[in-house]
Amino acid sequence: MKKIIPYLFSLFLLATACKKENTAENNTAQNTESSQKTEFHSENIKEKMQYNRAVEAAIWGLPAVNFQLMYKEMEKLHGSYNQIVYWPGLLNWKNQTLTPNPDVIYLMPFFNTEKGPVVLEVPPANGGTFNGSVMNYWQAAIEDVGPGGLDKGKGGKYIILPPGYDKSKIPSGYFVMQSDTYRGYALLRSVLKSGSPADVKAAVDYSKRVKLYPYSEASNSPKTTFVDASKAIYDSSIKYDESFYQTLNDIVQQEPFLERDRAMIDALKTIGIERGKTFAPDAKTKEIFNDAVKEAREWLVFNYDNIKPFYGGSQWFFPAGAEYVKSIQSSFQVRESYPIDNRGVCYMIAFFSAMHIGESQYYLMTTKDKEGNFLKGDSSYKVTVPANVPVKQYWSITVYNRETHTFIRDTKWSGRSSQTPGLKKNTDGTVTLYFGPKPPPEGESNWIPTDPKGDFELLARFYGPTKTLFDQTWKLNDVEKVN
Repeated sequence: MKKIIPYLFSLFLLATACKKENTAENNTAQNTESSQKTEFHSENIKEKMQYNRAVEAAIWGLPAVNFQLMYKEMEKLHGSYNQIVYWPGLLNWKNQTLTPNPDVIYLMPFFNTEKGPVVLEVPPANGGTFNGSVMNYWQAAIEDVGPGGLDKGKGGKYIILPPGYDKSKIPSGYFVMQSDTYRGYALLRSVLKSGSPADVKAAVDYSKRVKLYPYSEASNSPKTTFVDASKAIYDSSIKYDESFYQTLNDIVQQEPFLERDRAMIDALKTIGIERGKTFAPDAKTKEIFNDAVKEAREWLVFNYDNIKPFYGGSQWFFPAGAEYVKSIQSSFQVRESYPIDNRGVCYMIAFFSAMHIGESQYYLMTTKDKEGNFLKGDSSYKVTVPANVPVKQYWSITVYNRETHTFIRDTKWSGRSSQTPGLKKNTDGTVTLYFGPKPPPEGESNWIPTDPKGDFELLARFYGPTKTLFDQTWKLNDVEKVN
């Protein structure tokens, strides 16, 4: 027994030493990872404040930057304000906007009311259907159009007024939209009756019946200019580097501050963005910007990864929180609320907002499989969509690059919908969709390709949603890993 005790004590000392060594190694690894993640170290209080305020400016300004990047892509096609950029066919990967819909025809009328009101004419839903919204440059909905909007599918003339414009000057017969910014845009989606070539063409033809022109020219039968974006790569993905702040400066120079944003004036001045002044950051400031915008993105991604699930215990979620939806519906007039974090999350991953979300369309997203693991492009997955999907029009599921929130580049297609020609149903009316770098043994009809070099996310769309979606008596299954 006397021999055993010293032996056990020696083992204890050896184990303690190994534990300390392992702990030291782990701490070293963690410190190395931390130092690699955060490169910026302030040398003085000025740099520290520039960094902190640049982080907040990025979160606050993200929807405006998103808008500006989309407009700049239109300019590259020689388009301008009070014209319509459109895609005369279903979208493919060359449309690098944030989480676009590949199953409808897209039109984006960009307006500028600095010289006076602008008219948007929407045709009645006879031979076609639009759903969409008119938004200011913060991408906050002014109102919806089409069957779920003010015209209720009857069509009509929407007049967009500049800030402070006297509404009494507008004669009857217009749907009046009072904007609090001069610039903005509408996202109009011409909905297909089916995915057949004939119905795609019909939806394109219907979309060309939209008109956009200055109100001052209303009596002169003004012509609407359409800018075809289908032949170019239209890349408005967010660039998380110092160029983000140049884009933010551009919009600050163009638009007066809204009353709710006056607290940002001094914060922006700290980082060199001041209305009426030249923006010329030096090399050190650009270094600060590069790190600050990445930290802003890290914070938004953290929020994105922790959104409350739509169904209890599920991985599907709706990105916009109740507080942000309420803010949109009240034109941000709730005095004790300004949810810029959730707003930043929404415009990190998408563009567009609806005044009456859930009437014309609804969305669910997931970034994880049933087990809570992120969706990997080099693995294969499946999801079974239950029968009797609660929609009046159609449903779809689309794959996006999780890093950029855009279509995966160079893919055959990005989604499958209930209108996809050749989509196969199971005998019980359910539909099984597959995701992965290679098609499953069942073939390509129900398969959506992924990029084996990156993660991906899924967006389920419900056009013309009905109550069983919202009361959750119908429930979308979680994604399951196949291998």
